[in-house]
Formats: sequence, C-alpha cells, structure tokens
Amino acid sequence: MENINNMKAICLFFEVHQPLRLKRYRFFEIGNDHNYYDDFTNEHILRKVADRCYLPSNEILLDLIEKHQGEFKVSFSLTGVVLDQLESYAPDVLDSFKKLAETGHVEFLAETYSHSLACMSNREEFTKQIAMHSSRIRDLFGNTPRSFRNTEMVYSDKIGEWVADMGFKSILTEGAKHILGWRSPDYLYCNSVNPKLKVLLRNFSLSDDIAFRFGNRDWSEWPLTVDKFARWLKGRDKAELVNLFLNYETFGEHQDAGTGIFNFLKSLPGIILKKTPYRFMTPSEIADKFQPVSAIQVPTPISWADEERDLTAWLGNDLQDAAFGKLYELADKMAKCNNEELKRDWNYLQASDHFYYMCTKFFSDGAVHAYFNPYESPYDAFMNYMNVLSDFEERLDAACPGNGVDMELANLRKKIEKKDEQIEKQEAEIHTLRSKLKSQSTRKSSSEVKKGTGAAAKRTTTRKPK
Repeated sequence: MENINNMKAICLFFEVHQPLRLKRYRFFEIGNDHNYYDDFTNEHILRKVADRCYLPSNEILLDLIEKHQGEFKVSFSLTGVVLDQLESYAPDVLDSFKKLAETGHVEFLAETYSHSLACMSNREEFTKQIAMHSSRIRDLFGNTPRSFRNTEMVYSDKIGEWVADMGFKSILTEGAKHILGWRSPDYLYCNSVNPKLKVLLRNFSLSDDIAFRFGNRDWSEWPLTVDKFARWLKGRDKAELVNLFLNYETFGEHQDAGTGIFNFLKSLPGIILKKTPYRFMTPSEIADKFQPVSAIQVPTPISWADEERDLTAWLGNDLQDAAFGKLYELADKMAKCNNEELKRDWNYLQASDHFYYMCTKFFSDGAVHAYFNPYESPYDAFMNYMNVLSDFEERLDAACPGNGVDMELANLRKKIEKKDEQIEKQEAEIHTLRSKLKSQSTRKSSSEVKKGTGAAAKRTTTRKPK
C-alpha cells in the first residue's frame, strides 16, 4: 500500500442524528404509564428538519454525484435512533438516502445503534449495538459497513482496539490538539494497540468554519465563499488528506438557507476538483490507499464536543454519573431479557442525549448546550430521566427476574397487581349495586309520592261541605 502520487484526499462526512425526546414523566406515573416518549414533539421536529435539511441536501448531493460522474463521494453515519424515526415519520427521507446508496459513491459507516456511550461501561453492550446497527445498514442500503464512527466521535486506544477486533478497517475521531501536540490532523494515523485500524482525524478548524462560523457576520472571514475555502485547502502544502466531519443539520437547520449554505454545498465539490489537488474519498478508500504516518496515542477518551474535546458534555457531574451508573446496572439483566418492548426502550434510554441534557456547563459551551436542551435545567432533565428509568426497572424486574430476591419481588408485584384488579372489579360491582339500589330507591320514592298525591286528591274531591 502506498500513497497516491501528487494527489491529496478530502473526506466529507456527515453525522445524521435526532434525539428521541422523553415526555414529562412525573413520579406518580411510575408503574402506571409505560409510554416514555414525546411522540408529537419528536415527529414535529423530525419533519421540520427533514424538510429544511435532509431532503434538499440529499437532492443536492445526488445531483453532484451524477454531475461529477464518480469524482464526488460522501460518507454518512445515520444512528439507529434516527433511522427508526425516519421510518415512522419521514419515509420519504429514507427513500432519498437509499437513492444515494444506489449511486455506489456513498459510504455508510457503522456506529452504536442507540447513539450511546456504552463504550464507557459495557463492552458486550457496545459490540452488540454495533452489530445491530451494521445489520440495519446492510438491510437498508445493501452494504456492510467497513468503517466506524463512535457516538460523538468518542475514541481512545482501548475503544479503537475493540473496534479493530470487530473487523473494521478505519475509525473517525477528533483531531484534538491535546492528543496531537505538534502533529497535524491532515495525515492518516493508526491505532496504537492494533495498527490494522486506521484513524482519520477531523480537521476541526476547517470543519467548524462551515458548521459554526459560516453564517456569523461578525467572523473576520465572513462571507465564506467556495473560492476562499479552496484557497485554504490549496495552501495546505504538506497535508495528505483533509477530513471535514460535520453534523448534517448544518445545512438548512443550524445554518439556514438564507445564509447561502446550500449554494456553498452545490459549488464546493466542483471548485475543489478544479482548483486543488484534492480528490474526494470515503474513509474505507483512504484506509486502502494511504499509509499511516504513525500510531496516535489516546489513553483517555476524546470526543468532538465542546472546547475540552472530552466526555464532560455527557459524563462527569453527579447527575450524569448517577443516571449513567444506574442505567448500566441493568445491563446484565437486560442481556437475559427477550421482551421486545423492553429491548426497544433499553436501546432508546441509552442515547447519549439524555446525559447531555444533564450537563451543568455554564461558561464557554453553555449556550450550545442550552440550544439543544428541551429542559429548563439539568436537574429537571435528571429527575425526568430517573422517573422513566425507575418505571423501566420495575418492568424489567417483573419480566426478567434475575435472582431469588428479584423473583420474590416480582411475585409480590404480581400478587399486588392481581389484588388491585380484584379491588377494581369489586369497586365496579359495588358501584353498579349502589346505582341499582339508588335507582330502585328513586323509583320507590317516586311511586310513593304519586300514591300520596292521588290519595290526597281523592280526599279533597270526596270531602262534604259544612
């Protein structure tokens, strides 16, 4: 394997994810209400993002692929959570992704089905979710993922080793300054434990120029034109590849159509192909055609979130750690559970978004967290999630008791439920009997009143005058 002579690679990757929001779930609903999701809000937001971002962006990408006849390629990671929502609320968007897949110039990456942080707690759950997601991608788009993108680009040496053991050839993560030091993200690296796994590092500066700064009129480089961006690329003389990893919602949602973001997307590939030595490649192609310059050492997990580029957006404060710990205490019992409804809820309750809402950052990244948070405070997010988790745990204990104590509790719950049903039935019967007695009493009283009235009338008509 040797690097392509006089050619540089550009990898354009998009994350596609929408949270599955929980409804307001109060303490008194535990044990009574097992539907946890705000279906109206989820459908409304997904449909809005579909119309503003997914559909127009997919149409543009499809046109670009056809126009450039194989020279333009893109990559996606669609979480299992968003795939389920698209299937329910926006099947037209799912069809548009299938059309992109049919071109043969789009790579769909694997990730955790639930967009979870299982990698930080349970390797078995982590690998199971990846297998589940890969199977779904294969069924929908016709190919088995060869590259991997973990939730929010979370990566470490150990996580990379696990991913390599699963047979993936490349993984995407953040080109964080504190792990690169003097080195550049514009080269291919490999995992320090298993060098077979190639590591593509996000160029966060160029990526964020599009994702966050594009519509900012106070930015010194505003407006960002395709010619300017191409000059920046061309000026990176020593770079071998540039990885642009973005949220897909950048187009039309985070940067609305009025900023010119769609025109930028339409024009960018043609200008790059015409005016720079860069050629579009997918992660798997880069892993096949480029030689890593060295291993990258990442002993502590990194991510693409916030200034710290660590996991403090999701884990670290007391609320997050308590909720996360309580959730994965149930993992062993869930592994033995075959209840499909519980499996579905287990997947959705692992989504990293729930812990993101509990973040207590109030400084540099506070505004970003507030923008994506449906709760008034981290404490509200914590209480709502824990109420849901308490109900879920009760259902799990009843369906899949794990030991003698659990079985005894489950049996007691069943007895209580049966007694409750009997009480409700008896209360209904009492109510019916009371209604009948009341009705009979009313009819009897009415009859007596009529008799009394008739007798009085008779006495009145037969009375003799004095």
